[in-house]
Amino acid sequence: MNEAAYLLPEPAVSALNVAAAKARSRIPEKDEVSLAADTLVVSDGEVLGKPADANAARGMLTRLRGRPHHVLTGVVARIVDLQWAAVVDTRVVMRPYADKEIEAYIARGEPFDKAGGYAVQDDVFRPVEHLEGCYLNVVGLPVCAVAAGLTALGVETELAGPPPCRYCESGAQLVRSGS
Repeated sequence: MNEAAYLLPEPAVSALNVAAAKARSRIPEKDEVSLAADTLVVSDGEVLGKPADANAARGMLTRLRGRPHHVLTGVVARIVDLQWAAVVDTRVVMRPYADKEIEAYIARGEPFDKAGGYAVQDDVFRPVEHLEGCYLNVVGLPVCAVAAGLTALGVETELAGPPPCRYCESGAQLVRSGS
């Protein structure tokens, strides 16, 4: 799927639009749930996708360094002809990492399959100073939103519960204690 074809001027709508396109790509069978998500990193109103090369990764990581941005994930859950959708927004503040840390991260090949060029859960780089909201949203799948969607569709679940769930809270503490 060419995700760029589904991006719209408003980032939150884009995240939802891409997730909905993914969800429409497969029609769930009876008693089956289809779940799709798409995560975008947004800095100063501009969507930062997955960097294509080392220069793009370097540019994104330099741009984000020491500053806040938003991570938006569109989530769509479908059961046959019923659909539920939401966008989860987490504010993330990056720590003031050094150029040599960026270069080491790039040398490990880490940024290239990640929106914004980073992973909050990377134990070596640890790019995030703190976040406000859902930790798992920044990882790429906000479990509490998934639980809410499944509940809205009538699917019983013992997932995380209402936001902020225990996963959001524990993840946020991991980030906070690592800075």
